[in-house]
Amino acid sequence: MKTFDRLSRCRPWLAILALSAAVIGCSGRDPILGEQGVGGLAPAVIAVTPLNAATGIPTNYAVITATFSEPVAPITSGEITLTCAAPCTNATGTISLDATNTVATLTLPPGAPLAALTTYTGTITGVTSLATGVALAGPYTWHFATAAGPDMTWPAITMTFPATSTPGPTAGAPSNAVISAIFSKDMAPATINASSFTVTCASPCVSPAGGVSYSVGARTAEFTPSANLTPGATYTATISVAATDMSGNALAGNQGTLPAASSYVWTFTAGAAATAGSVSVMSTNPAANATAVCSSASVNATFNVPSGLRMNTATLNAATFTVTGPAPNATPVTPASVTLDAATGRIATFTPQSPLSAGVTYTATIKGGANGVADSATPGNTMQSDFAWTFTVGATSSACATPISLGSAATYGAFGGSAGMTNTGILTVVNGDIGTTAASTSVTGFHDAGPGCTYTEVVGANIGTVNGLINTAPPPPTVGCPTEGTAVTAAAAAQASADALTAYNALVAMPAGPDPGAGNLANLVLAPGDYTAAAGTFMIQGGNLTLDAQGNANAVWVFQMATTLTVGGPGAAFPQSVVLVNGAQAKNVYWQVGSSATINAAGGGTMVGTIITQAGAALSTVGNTSVATLDGRVLSLGASVTLVDTVINVPSP
Repeated sequence: MKTFDRLSRCRPWLAILALSAAVIGCSGRDPILGEQGVGGLAPAVIAVTPLNAATGIPTNYAVITATFSEPVAPITSGEITLTCAAPCTNATGTISLDATNTVATLTLPPGAPLAALTTYTGTITGVTSLATGVALAGPYTWHFATAAGPDMTWPAITMTFPATSTPGPTAGAPSNAVISAIFSKDMAPATINASSFTVTCASPCVSPAGGVSYSVGARTAEFTPSANLTPGATYTATISVAATDMSGNALAGNQGTLPAASSYVWTFTAGAAATAGSVSVMSTNPAANATAVCSSASVNATFNVPSGLRMNTATLNAATFTVTGPAPNATPVTPASVTLDAATGRIATFTPQSPLSAGVTYTATIKGGANGVADSATPGNTMQSDFAWTFTVGATSSACATPISLGSAATYGAFGGSAGMTNTGILTVVNGDIGTTAASTSVTGFHDAGPGCTYTEVVGANIGTVNGLINTAPPPPTVGCPTEGTAVTAAAAAQASADALTAYNALVAMPAGPDPGAGNLANLVLAPGDYTAAAGTFMIQGGNLTLDAQGNANAVWVFQMATTLTVGGPGAAFPQSVVLVNGAQAKNVYWQVGSSATINAAGGGTMVGTIITQAGAALSTVGNTSVATLDGRVLSLGASVTLVDTVINVPSP
């Protein structure tokens, strides 16, 4: 994600520096773009991790990064600092630059975790351009808050291009395209390189040379071949366990089972080169000339690209996608991020750092030409010219839903309230934490991938892998696991429970919306918004539910029900799914359930979103062989959560 401080107040944006893609402002000094005149322009901070205002950052998050608009000179320890209020001790570490001199990394020493539940302030000052010696125009600051404890969840790869198929190879991959992989978590940039990401082929084919890059906000690694691949040849792409997340957790690939780390490998056969052509903007959200746009809205553009290609993440940033206020000042809007959606690779989203102003008409611009946006071909196809449109912000209304903060509960795939959790089956995997405020003895059928603690598993019957932590009240689950079931893990569980309750109450307090299917959401296509069950219950039976973001990758859905949620059926058969289209994201779907939830009792199906219940939940039932999938979370405030051969994928922030 491309995160910025204040931007220039002058217009037009005149040029893009050849080396840096920094935008040139009008005469005078600007706090982020620098100053024009003798000595040239100052570098700009265009991305940081953690993001500004981020919450729930784990205490073992050991890599802080800043991305600059152009190569910068070597950075001293006083030029990037991480501070916190007493009695917390300021964090210190080693600062390094990547090979391009554009990404600075502050690496904290081993054994020196961040303080729990603490706000940190990052400050960057005095950094100078490598080419001109001009310094940042002023200090860049951002803030983030830590979680109650560490992150032990192994990162995974959620999508590849060309796509991963089993057993493979995937046929017909464009021979002139970038090869990429999207991760489930922020990765340490220095670990994504030519050693950890390779593309090879068997003789007589010659393995391709190429460059490896990592887009911090997009969590995307890209291998750009130096020349077209050979049509008909089969290639093997590998990302090794040397790739780690910001907490040092190694990659959980597809070559082994948890709790062991493993490489991720996929194969594809090169086909014909993708047809050369131009990139164009197919649609926008808000639409051109739209009025009454929500002040909390993001700005989205959906691209049309030649068949078989995606947009190139490296070309989408705050220099190529801008939003400005009205003339004469045309004040640029500060973005919290500029991102590309993972599912289609064709929807770019500009998310403002602060709400837009009611009554103001804004202009969004996508830059074309040689220094503008491009697709994933090598070389990339571009837009012939800039694309711009305007929209006007209206008064805030009940239709302007924003994501609900989950606090420390955001890292949990399942939370068993005050009663515990049970797993049956050997195929259950929770890619996230689990927990309960009850004792460790109330958790059965699980083991975690961090300390490797086991909670009453029976070989061949109830083995569930938790790719994260298990937090409960005392006692420890076994003599060999003294670090769990302690006062520390109990406190973490209590905090998660409190944060889940806060989120539940926030969902309850939202204005009631329509009940579009008289209680049954099957076979509906729903736009973003609030939906309330008129009779108190929602079900998805007799067909799937489709959530259409209409090109808005930050669109939010809230489903409110006074009593139960039932997905699948009727009866214990016929699993159903929630389908996300046109930029919809699992992290922005919420289910507020007044009593209990039953999700695909027959097994199978894919449920989406964060489910918060008052009285427990069950995913699948004993005896089923099809894996039930939840792309989201199931958080119970009271009764237990039961899983049967269930895979839970906690959404990325």
